[in-house]
Amino acid sequence: MEQTLSIIKPDAVAKGVIGKIIDRFESEQLRIVATKKIQLSKQDAQSFYAVHAERPFFKDLVDFMISGPVVVSVLEGENAVLVHRDLMGATDPKEAEIGTIRADFAENIDANAVHGSDSVENAKNEIRFFFADRELT
Repeated sequence: MEQTLSIIKPDAVAKGVIGKIIDRFESEQLRIVATKKIQLSKQDAQSFYAVHAERPFFKDLVDFMISGPVVVSVLEGENAVLVHRDLMGATDPKEAEIGTIRADFAENIDANAVHGSDSVENAKNEIRFFFADRELT
């Protein structure tokens, strides 16, 4: 079984659509291994998105990710990374297919409702960033 990390971002948490998004994961046979609602610190967000540190959108991304609580989850299932990415839709909700999470719940490319690992290797690193081994059941 493959695992991936999901983050329900501050915009979607504020809209009260956590349950609707999680239902989509479970409807596609993605089992929730671990989940928690947290408030990221600026240092957390900067560390997590360090790969984008030199990009022009980095400061805005960090500011957005610390603007409210997020829900981080470890999802498990067959081809979990790909299944989750298909459920999320394109990064820009204007380009996301109808019925995807971003098409249904995101406001714009910056406030795009969810984050998901883009590879199995990155998923492992991202999961370790948020979860201790004892939390993964």
